[in-house]
Amino acid sequence: MFTTRRAMRIEWGDCDAAGIVFYPRYFAMFDAATHHHIEEAGWGRAELARAFDIIGFPMVDTRAKFLLSSSYGDDIVIETRVTAMRRSSFDVEHRVFRGEALAIEAFETRVWSGRHPEDPSRLKGREIPEAVRRRLGEA
Repeated sequence: MFTTRRAMRIEWGDCDAAGIVFYPRYFAMFDAATHHHIEEAGWGRAELARAFDIIGFPMVDTRAKFLLSSSYGDDIVIETRVTAMRRSSFDVEHRVFRGEALAIEAFETRVWSGRHPEDPSRLKGREIPEAVRRRLGEA
């Protein structure tokens, strides 16, 4: 299964008054990790729009299980993979490691989306192309 790993250092601005990562910052990191994952599969944002006539893949559901906290200066690794694909949506799993220890398990559901044909100000789910399915390891 296609998996990417992204090393990061926890910055001062990621932390709350208690000195640990403020949980919404993790969700921003997960969003960046998902985009990085798709880029590593071969498509940057502009390439996706050109190749598949989509706007993006907005998140429609997310959750996380926090097992260990991280603080300023800690090095973490976010491991990302697609765990399920449906017609127009897919699930992403992020596992965050601090050293060898699993610190967070996070999950997202995203929708492969383009402009709505009847109202271009809205988005509409589109079928995920076979090439994308193959590259992400779920075909």
